Amino acid sequence: MLQIENLTVAYGGLQALCGVSLSVREGQYVAIIGPNGAGKTTLFKTISGAVRPLSGAIRYLDRDLLAVEPAARAHLGIAHVPEGRQVFGSLTVMENLEMGAYPAAGRRAWSHNLERIFALFPVLAERREQLAGTLSGGEQQMLAISRGLASSPRLLMLDEPSLGLAPSTADLIFERILDLHRDGLTILLVEQRVAEAAQSCDFGYVLETGRVALAGPHDALLADDRIKRVYLGM
Repeated sequence: MLQIENLTVAYGGLQALCGVSLSVREGQYVAIIGPNGAGKTTLFKTISGAVRPLSGAIRYLDRDLLAVEPAARAHLGIAHVPEGRQVFGSLTVMENLEMGAYPAAGRRAWSHNLERIFALFPVLAERREQLAGTLSGGEQQMLAISRGLASSPRLLMLDEPSLGLAPSTADLIFERILDLHRDGLTILLVEQRVAEAAQSCDFGYVLETGRVALAGPHDALLADDRIKRVYLGM
C-alpha cells in the first residue's frame, strides 16, 4: 500500500531524515518508534505533504504520492492524526467530525462512520454538542482519532496518540487502535511508548537520528537486546 524509498528531508540545512525506506502492506499495523528528534513526525509530515523531501520516493496505492498536491492526499484515503491532537477548540465535537468527513468517501459513509465512532468512543456521543476545547486531553485525543476515521481512510497515521495522557486513558486508546486493526484498517503509528507499540504491531521500525536503525516483526523487536536496554529499561 505504502512504499517509501531512500527518503531524505532537511530543515535549514540539517537533515531530519536520511535515506529512510519502509513499507506498509494493506491491512498491516506498522509502528515507528524512537527517541525525540529521531525524525518520526517529519516522516509523517512528508507523507501528508506538509514537508517536501530533498530526495527519495513515496508510492501509495501504486501512485507517486509526491506528485499529488498535499490537499488532495486526504481524498486518496490518507488520514493523518497529528501529534498534540490539534482539534478545533472553538467547534463542537460534531463539527470537528464533520470537518473530518470532508473527503468524498467520508461524506458518502457519514452515517456508518458516525455510528462506528460513537461505538468506539461513547463519551463523544454524550458530548457531541460540547466545544472541543473544553474536553479533557483524553477526550480530545479520542476526537482527533475519530476525526480521522470520519474521512473513511484506507491508511490511518497516528502520531504519538498516548502523548500527555494518563496511563489508563492511553491503554484505552491502544485498545481502540487494536480494534481498528482487527477490523482491517491499515495503521501506521508513531509512538514513544515502545512496549505497547512493539507488542501490538505486525512490524516495526526503529528511527534514530533520521535513519532506520532496526526493523522487524514485533517479536524480533521485543527480543532485541538493544531495544530491551535502551527503550524498555531491561
